[in-house]
Amino acid sequence: MKKLSPLQIERLQYQPKLPSSLQNGVNSLELVEGSATQSVRDQEQIQALFENTYGKPTVTFNSSSSSNSSEVRNVGVILSGGQAPGGHNVIAGLYDALKNANSSNKLYGFLGGPSGIIEGKYVEFTDEFINDYRNTGGFDIIGSGRTKLETEEQFKSSLEVCKKLNISAVVIIGGDDSNTNAALLAEWFVKNNTGIQVIGCPKTIDGDLKNEQIEISFGFDTATKTYAELIGNIQRDANSAKKYWHFIKIMGRSASHVALEAALQTQPNVTLISEEVEAKKMSLSSIIDYMVDIIVRRSNSGKNFGIAVIPEGLIEFIPEMGSMISNLNDIMASLESDSSFTSASASEKFSIVESKLSSENAKVYASLPALIKTQLLADRDPHGNVQVSKIETEKLLIEMISSRLDEMKSAGQFSGKFSAQSHFFGYEGRCAFPSNFDADYCYSLGFNAFALINFGLTGYLSSVRNLTQPADQWIAGGVPLTMMMNMEKRHGEMKPVIQKALVRLDGPVFKQLQDNREDWAMNDRYLFPGAVQYFGPSSVCDITTVTLQLERSKELASV
Repeated sequence: MKKLSPLQIERLQYQPKLPSSLQNGVNSLELVEGSATQSVRDQEQIQALFENTYGKPTVTFNSSSSSNSSEVRNVGVILSGGQAPGGHNVIAGLYDALKNANSSNKLYGFLGGPSGIIEGKYVEFTDEFINDYRNTGGFDIIGSGRTKLETEEQFKSSLEVCKKLNISAVVIIGGDDSNTNAALLAEWFVKNNTGIQVIGCPKTIDGDLKNEQIEISFGFDTATKTYAELIGNIQRDANSAKKYWHFIKIMGRSASHVALEAALQTQPNVTLISEEVEAKKMSLSSIIDYMVDIIVRRSNSGKNFGIAVIPEGLIEFIPEMGSMISNLNDIMASLESDSSFTSASASEKFSIVESKLSSENAKVYASLPALIKTQLLADRDPHGNVQVSKIETEKLLIEMISSRLDEMKSAGQFSGKFSAQSHFFGYEGRCAFPSNFDADYCYSLGFNAFALINFGLTGYLSSVRNLTQPADQWIAGGVPLTMMMNMEKRHGEMKPVIQKALVRLDGPVFKQLQDNREDWAMNDRYLFPGAVQYFGPSSVCDITTVTLQLERSKELASV
């Protein structure tokens, strides 16, 4: 028998809360349609690509006094992309709703991500199987993967597998790219009269899959609380030893929501926001100037220590670095298949790359330390882009700041000490036990996903809103996937993708950081959130992110 920790045993017993509209099951619901929708941009192109699923209305569910019967349905579920806390509860919610609607319904889990539906690798869920994973972290229940569902061949293979299992609906749990694939699959299934529905669920700890209908993506709450605990611990250590600057890179490539939220929870001395760097066209040198100024001023006050929080994707948002990386991504497509390049030494590779980059980009590349140059040449991600998580931006900043301070010391402009430690928090937050918020939210998303299926909808994303209120006041419904889409360049071609939600520099969340930056820089206002709370007063264990609270309070104030 598998041994469980005391917390595992306790969390398995937790009963997630549902919106009041869903509490009597999906057979006691009525659907309310909103107005027709359109994509956020590029409406003509998106409509042409999604002729059968474009322009659908948003929907919400109300509880109904009448009870409807539900036909027998087999449903398949896929975990796609990186892990995020709460994924198991989405599946548990989906399973419970499905069985509640009709005990003969079956739920199949495709193994290893989208490749499972293509290759026909699956498992059928049972009560006993599901019960071992309730309220737990990770995606190990069926595994995940990053295979893209976008080709005719993949769609046909998926159809054959669904036919074999008599599956009439597929739920894809993933981020913006995964749900773009869900939209493509939904369109293909409708176009080919397959009768198979596709519903998405919004997952990404990066927090960049959100809009008016999707207030937060699941996993963001738990991950940021986990990172905030770690940052708080380091801040306590820094304030105790008083001899190190800690440079903490934190997950979030395309948006800085995680870094911003963690900063608001802990109040470090320096917080860089990628979107701000890009908007202000800050060069690498100007970023160094900004950080050195704070380091020197703190040192002059007798504080040779501090905390700097750096978003994972920062390097791509620095204008000259972003231009160079874009240029590099284009040329690496051909170089990676060139045997003379792949067999060359590191220094030879540097020379080859510099000779192919534009003159300005070549200068930028040449100015970087060898460690960073090498990391920029590592294997690309599935989109053909540099894998930013492997670029040790925190070490680049430490090296450049150290060199600048040495120059200042030689010129008699700095007399303090600078010793630095580097950290990267990413995997630490992806599979944590979901917070009460994420446990409830994810369970609701899964339960709601089956409600969308039960009403015959396809090409929708499960939506649960009003999230700063108690769970019974949450609003369940769905938003068309095409509503969030625009056209972007991928692998040299313009493709439809769900638009990423970046940090809004005119929004209340960034303003909170902006208003306190100077105070936090010079005064040690460190907050110590501690471990994620699962028990105790609701003001502690059920509280959601600062980001969501600030955004919702601004929205409510404008109503």
